[in-house]
Amino acid sequence: MTEFVLVAGAWLGASAWDEVVPGLRAAGHGAHPVTLTGVGEKQGLPVGPQTHVADIVDEVERLGLRDVVLVGHSYAGIPVGQAAGRIGDRLARVVFVDAGVPADGESFVSTWWQGPAALEAEIAGNGGFWAPLTAPDFEGQGLTDEQIARIVAGSTPHPGASLGDPAVLTGPLGSLRATYVKCLLDGPEPTDDVASLLSGESWELVTMDTGHWPMFSRPQELVRILTGAAAQP
Repeated sequence: MTEFVLVAGAWLGASAWDEVVPGLRAAGHGAHPVTLTGVGEKQGLPVGPQTHVADIVDEVERLGLRDVVLVGHSYAGIPVGQAAGRIGDRLARVVFVDAGVPADGESFVSTWWQGPAALEAEIAGNGGFWAPLTAPDFEGQGLTDEQIARIVAGSTPHPGASLGDPAVLTGPLGSLRATYVKCLLDGPEPTDDVASLLSGESWELVTMDTGHWPMFSRPQELVRILTGAAAQP
C-alpha cells in the first residue's frame, strides 16, 4: 500500500483534495491531505523559515508512514521538493502537479515569472499576505462555475513569509524518482528548470488536458495518474 501525502498550492488547505482522497483510498492506498500552516483551518498561525517543509515532514513522521508518495501542487512543489530529501527511506516517489520546483537558496518569490518585485509589492500591499484569486481569474482553466466557487470559498490569504523563504536542499532534485504532471491549459510546456530535470533518467512527464487545478477539474483522472506514478519502479 502506498501512502500519499497531498499538499495543495497557495491559499488552499487539505479540503482541496476532497474529490481525490476517496479514489486513492478505494484503490487500497493511504491518503493524507495536509493543510500548511497559515492557510485554511490553520489561518493565523505563525510562519517562519522552513515551516511548510516541517509541516510535511512532521505529518509523515507523526503517522509513521512508509512507502510515501509526496504530492505537491503549484506553490507546494517548493516545500514538497525539500521535504522529499528529509524523509529518507520513507520516500517512494514525488509527484509535482503543475508545480514549482525548489532551487537551493531560491524562493517562490525570487523565481516569480513576472519578476520578484511584482509579487513582493502585491504581498506588501496586502499586509504581508498573498490575496486569493477571484472567480474571473479561473477562466480558461477547464473548471465549471461550481468548481470555481468551491476553490474561491476554500481559499484564504497565503502568508508571504513562506513565499519568500529560500529553499534548502539536502541533495540534487534530479536524483529523486519523480513524476511531473503538466496541465496543458496552463501552458503547453514545462518551465526550463523542470525541463532540465525531466531530461534525467529518474523523472517522467505526464500531461493532463486541463487547467492548473486538476484536483477540482479532473479528480478521477488525477487519481489514475497518481496511482500509476506510485506503481513505477
